[in-house]
Amino acid sequence: MLAFLKNSPSKKQITWIKVIVFLVCLIPLLRLVWLGFADNLTANPIEFIERSTGFWALFILLATISLTPIRLLTGRVWQIQLRRMLGLFMFFYVCLHIITYVWLDFAFDWLDITKDIAKHPRILVGFAAFLLTVPLALTSSNSMMKRLRERWKQLHQMVYIVAILAIVHFWWLVKKDIREPLLYACILMVLFGIRIYYKYMKNHKSINSTQINNL
Repeated sequence: MLAFLKNSPSKKQITWIKVIVFLVCLIPLLRLVWLGFADNLTANPIEFIERSTGFWALFILLATISLTPIRLLTGRVWQIQLRRMLGLFMFFYVCLHIITYVWLDFAFDWLDITKDIAKHPRILVGFAAFLLTVPLALTSSNSMMKRLRERWKQLHQMVYIVAILAIVHFWWLVKKDIREPLLYACILMVLFGIRIYYKYMKNHKSINSTQINNL
């Protein structure tokens, strides 16, 4: 175990890690299916499904965002290989969240949906976050990374905007008890702060190196 923590995992170990992460990410869905068959989705099953899928989408989103700060802090890069899988699972749960709202909650009644969006800004914010995840999911493949090159990095930096919108959506949803969305907001600020700090240090070293070379 200590050897595993000290050294980067082998290709075989990474394969097993991916399998485990994949299965773990399926647990929230399997739980909902199990509760559904057991008729144990609480007194308001639609709201329960919406809250559950929304929570796991946000949780996996923050887990995805944390991979780069982990690399910056530890120098380890192998965990970046989990980013695509986690990102697609995040998108999967976001889609379930939206489908539950549009289908189960409003039965595809677009007029009522429009009225609800106009009445509750949190819905508009949540929908905006969903729309921004679509290009991220569509460009997650290696071929799109090669095709877009530097633009791919710029595009996928939108993940922070998605996270901010998702947390605001959650914050406005809970209204009074804001402890949970506040926790996620703090986590996001820490993760974003780590990236800003390392980018500043990199630019600072680059400037110092240039000045020394010009002496």
